[in-house]
Amino acid sequence: MAVLTSCGLPNVGPNKRQIYAGSVQKEGDAFVITVNDRVTRAIAVVPALGFSETFKNSARIGSDTIQPGDVLGLTIWENVDDGLLASEASNATLLETVQVDGDGFIFVPYAGRIRAAGNSPEAIRRIITSKLEQQTPDPQVEVRRQAGDGSTVSLIGSVGGQGVYAIERPTRTLSTMLARAGGVTIEPEVAQITVIRGNQRSRIWFQDLYNHPELDIALRGGDRILVEEDTRSFVSLGATGAQARVPFRSQNLSALEAIAQVGGLVSATSDATGVFIFRNEPPEVAAQVLGRDDLIGAQRMIYLLDLTKPNGMFVARDFVIRDGDTLYVTEAPLAQWNKAVSAVFGSLVGPAASIDQLAN
Repeated sequence: MAVLTSCGLPNVGPNKRQIYAGSVQKEGDAFVITVNDRVTRAIAVVPALGFSETFKNSARIGSDTIQPGDVLGLTIWENVDDGLLASEASNATLLETVQVDGDGFIFVPYAGRIRAAGNSPEAIRRIITSKLEQQTPDPQVEVRRQAGDGSTVSLIGSVGGQGVYAIERPTRTLSTMLARAGGVTIEPEVAQITVIRGNQRSRIWFQDLYNHPELDIALRGGDRILVEEDTRSFVSLGATGAQARVPFRSQNLSALEAIAQVGGLVSATSDATGVFIFRNEPPEVAAQVLGRDDLIGAQRMIYLLDLTKPNGMFVARDFVIRDGDTLYVTEAPLAQWNKAVSAVFGSLVGPAASIDQLAN
C-alpha cells in the first residue's frame, strides 16, 4: 500500500513533497514561503484605480458655453412695421435652427458672421443686437441654446442606455451623465468606469465614485465612458469545492474569501495544512518578502497557508489574492490512504472506505 500511495494512485495534483521539490532550496525555480503576518504585510500591494490629477482638476464647462456643433434658436423682434428681417404680417423673425459651424461661427442676416463658440447666449445676444441696431431701431434679440453635438460624450458598456449624450446643465459631471444614461446595470461591487479623453485614460471603481466626491469629474466634449465588469480572476485547483477559473466578486479578495467562494475545503479530501497560492511576484515585492536585494525580474512565488495554526484563519483573512493567482489545496494523507486501501482490497472495500469502516 505504501508503494501504491507514493506512485501508483490517481491524484488531484502535486502533494506537499512534490511542491517543495520544485523550490529554490531544492534547486528548483520557485520560492516556497510559509505565510505569516510579516508576509501578509509585505504583499498587501493592490493596484489602485483612480483618476489622474488632470481629470480631477478639470473645471466644469459653463452650462451656457457654446461649442462648435451646438444648435441655437434665434428670435429677433423689430420695432418697425417694415423691418429688415420681419415679414409684413409680423415684426418678429424666428430662426429655429442656426448651427455653430466647425470654426465656431454662426451667420445672422444683416449682422454677418458672428463668433459663437466660447460665448454664452447672453453674450451672443448682445453682439447681434449691437450689429442690428445700426440698421433697425431698437431690435430685441433672444438667443436659446439647444442640445447640439458640440459638447457630447459617448457611453457604452453596462449602462441602461448606450449612446451619445449632450453635456447640458444637469449632466456636466460623470455621475449625473451615468444617471442620464439609465445607470449601471451590473453589480456595483464589480463595476468599473473608464473615461477616455484624447490620449488620456483613467479608470475607477463605481462605488468609489460615490464614496469619494472628488472623483465625480467634470466632463468634456468628446469624452468616451466605458462601464464594464471587473475582469480579474483566479484559478482554483486541487481538493476544493470547485476547480475553475473564478472571477472576483469584490474590489479586494482575501485567501479566506477565495476558498469560501469555491465552496470551501472538502472535509473528506482537503488538507487544511496545505493551502498554496502560486503567483509571479514583481521583483520589488519579492525582495521585501525574501529580504534580498539581488533579484532580477518577476519571481515565481509559492505561498503556503496552514489553516490549522492558532492564527491560521487570521493570516488567510489578511492574505490578499491578486489577478492571475492559482489557489491549490493538497489532498489529505487520509484521502491517499483510503485510495490505497481501495486499490488493494478491490470490491471488498468500496471507494469511499475509511479506516473506521475497515475496523468494523
